[in-house]
Amino acid sequence: MTHYILTVTAQDRIGIVAAVTSWLAGNQGFIIESQQYADLESGRFFMRIAFQPGGPQFPALPVLRDGFKAIAEAFDLEWELVSSDDRLRVMIAVSKGGHCLNDLLHRWRVGSLPIDIPLVVSNHPDLAPLAGFHGIPFHHLPITNGDKLGQEARLLQLVEDHRIDLVVLARYMQVLSDQACQALSGRCINIHHSFLPSFKGARPYHQAHARGVKLIGATAHYVTGDLDEGPIIEQMTERVDHGHSAETMAAMGRDLEAQVLARAVTWAAQRRILPNGQRTIVFRP
Repeated sequence: MTHYILTVTAQDRIGIVAAVTSWLAGNQGFIIESQQYADLESGRFFMRIAFQPGGPQFPALPVLRDGFKAIAEAFDLEWELVSSDDRLRVMIAVSKGGHCLNDLLHRWRVGSLPIDIPLVVSNHPDLAPLAGFHGIPFHHLPITNGDKLGQEARLLQLVEDHRIDLVVLARYMQVLSDQACQALSGRCINIHHSFLPSFKGARPYHQAHARGVKLIGATAHYVTGDLDEGPIIEQMTERVDHGHSAETMAAMGRDLEAQVLARAVTWAAQRRILPNGQRTIVFRP
């Protein structure tokens, strides 16, 4: 059954939960999931409620939205009310590594990733056959004569032309410019290997192996102008030791990256991620 998702962010005060749930009850909304969080440090309040029709007088979505405006104005709420049928339109950007793309497309194909994927873009042609196998249009956007800004402009034009809600950098090995980060602020997710210390550049797993790391992992985060410093959505780690080769660690890392990115994209699609300054509030299922 189609259900509806209401997300709310506000300066915390008494009465928000009572007002929202009373409004839902008055509209015959049957709550199937409810989570909330009060950040005592910032004084901000966050809530996500999923609900479905609970009676014959349950109104249509436009009527629900209009009716909620009075509560939103009374409590100065930032809010969104959507149907579960309103799927995010997601552009996936890749380079040559296909493990994250393959995982996302498989989850989408079997119905466990509730998004629409109008296109895949890449600065290399290597993964065109994988996108084609799943019936997804592939756009090759090479960087010609070092014109990176021109290539970015073409990518951003595709975002606009295809009405993209979320850009997913699935091991897209190009650093976005500040202008692109600003244009995609709050709607671009990246996946990154996680090490302590942090190993940048080529062959990070070989660097980690050479330093004898004991933990490898992956981090999904929103993209900002500060490289790999955006608000974190999800992380996973795996223990390694002296018996693991660099190649084994890289294979483990690919699995972690695919899992973490899939979780982040799924939670974004389900409207489970709310921004909180440099952090995120994630209402996990």
